[in-house]
Amino acid sequence: MMIQNTDPSVADRAKKIYEDRLKSVLEKRALDQFVAIEPDSGEYFLGATLSEAIGKARKKFPDRLSHAIRVGHKAAVHFGVHVR
Repeated sequence: MMIQNTDPSVADRAKKIYEDRLKSVLEKRALDQFVAIEPDSGEYFLGATLSEAIGKARKKFPDRLSHAIRVGHKAAVHFGVHVR
């Protein structure tokens, strides 16, 4: 089943939940893990990998979109070249 993004604010709402309710708690106990936030329910799912966190969210809410954040980081994943 394909999920279509009909609500462009999924990421914005999830980021707000993270900033307002989760950041201070998760950065103390789950630093560097991934969190997938389902913004309609406010529920969140932690995983050691991006796939694990998203998988948990999809299992509980197969018809809803979630937004993933890496706890303590500006982005869930980083792309680029490391220059020595």
